[in-house]
Amino acid sequence: MGGDGPHIHVQSKVADYDADVRNVLASTFGLVGDRPSIVTTGCGQRVLYAMTSPRPEIVTCLACREHARLEHLCFAEQVERLGGMPGSTISIAQAKLAADRHRDLAETFFDAPG
Repeated sequence: MGGDGPHIHVQSKVADYDADVRNVLASTFGLVGDRPSIVTTGCGQRVLYAMTSPRPEIVTCLACREHARLEHLCFAEQVERLGGMPGSTISIAQAKLAADRHRDLAETFFDAPG
């Protein structure tokens, strides 16, 4: 396990670990498993889960900040594209709102930490 330094990282799948995602899974399936104690980060290290955060103002690893920024931008594009598809369970307006939220998050990861 690497990452013994003082940096705070993001998990490699930034959008998948959002609290909203966990809440949807919990309400859909009735339970959600525990978080792993060691996770892979955006910079490729394996660190303790406690050394990660989804909040841009806390993340100090620059490689993780860039990774999170790109992940949120890609996720925003996917949400917007899926919202406009026939049979989508969310409206185009809802998809745009969610996409805009992730684009805003991406920009906060772009700003310098702390």
